[in-house]
Amino acid sequence: MVPYALKHSELPAGLGYSMPAEWEPQEAMWLAWPHRESSWPGLLPVIPNIYAQIVKALMPHQKVRVLVRDEELRGQAEETLRHFSAYNENVELIVIPTDDSWMRDCGPIFVRRPAADGGFELAAIDWEFNTWGDKYPPYGLDNQVPTKIAEMYGFPMWSPGIVMEGGSIDVNGRGTLMTSEACLLNPNRNPHLTREQIEEYLKAYLGVRHILWLGDGIVGDDTDGHIDDLTRFVDPTTVVTVIEENPADENYDILQENLRRLRGMRDQDGRPLLVETLPMPSPVIYEDTRLPASYANFLIANDVVLVPTYECANDVRALQTMKRLFPHREIVGIPCSELVWGLGALHCISQQQPRAKVASDK
Repeated sequence: MVPYALKHSELPAGLGYSMPAEWEPQEAMWLAWPHRESSWPGLLPVIPNIYAQIVKALMPHQKVRVLVRDEELRGQAEETLRHFSAYNENVELIVIPTDDSWMRDCGPIFVRRPAADGGFELAAIDWEFNTWGDKYPPYGLDNQVPTKIAEMYGFPMWSPGIVMEGGSIDVNGRGTLMTSEACLLNPNRNPHLTREQIEEYLKAYLGVRHILWLGDGIVGDDTDGHIDDLTRFVDPTTVVTVIEENPADENYDILQENLRRLRGMRDQDGRPLLVETLPMPSPVIYEDTRLPASYANFLIANDVVLVPTYECANDVRALQTMKRLFPHREIVGIPCSELVWGLGALHCISQQQPRAKVASDK
């Protein structure tokens, strides 16, 4: 058993909290304005422009809360956003110091439970963050982000005390969580925990009851196999997974094995998963380095889905597939060939906050 500091009945699942699916109504999307040169060496000056495109696509639909390192960066961010017509009453620039900009992994994971008024009560989970196995210190400021957000907005918060990143998990909002062995079982995360103990943490803090495991991640992924570059839930019973169509490509066997696993998986109620596929983009190479470019790194928000594009022929196929999977949402392609030089794309830099109010109180 996991050595919990609290009784199970005092942890989120025991108190009725669970992590909602990404497509459920959102209050806000969290970002952290880019400022670390070593994350995009040689390309940092163009990255804020991509952030502005993302904010512009999101702000008609919900709040966009952007962390900025200090007041100077706040001014620069506002200037860039205004230049791209990406600044309105839904955009908030919040001074919280960060080491980097990967909000999916260092930001809080939000859980919720039903409230008496028909809405929800939110809480935050503050996992430990160690830059994917202590690869890119320093990260002390990033590790404090969930606590600072919870204090600022008055969210109850739990700190499980183990390393976990938001990009390593995906949920269907009905009790099933998907992850990968390459990441969560990597000894650079929690070498003292077994698979079964990791599952107990996920169940106790995220309110899930059924865990699905894929294998390896794509080539170039410095996160050791995050699920958000591989396979995503698009509704409670359906996943979309990337496949490589060129048998000579080094991702081909990896993604075929994951596809084989998915076709044998069932959800929390014992039903087989419905499996859809996305192509992989043509290899994105920068300075002789293959980057972890994947269409699976899309971002679901209110009434819109942002899809990374990579200036290749499969961009059109990916956008068409996403429109078929999300027929009632606008599909917006965001050019990410430069963004992925930081070894992440749209999902990696964002973290959604679920809506707490009932629909009539929007």
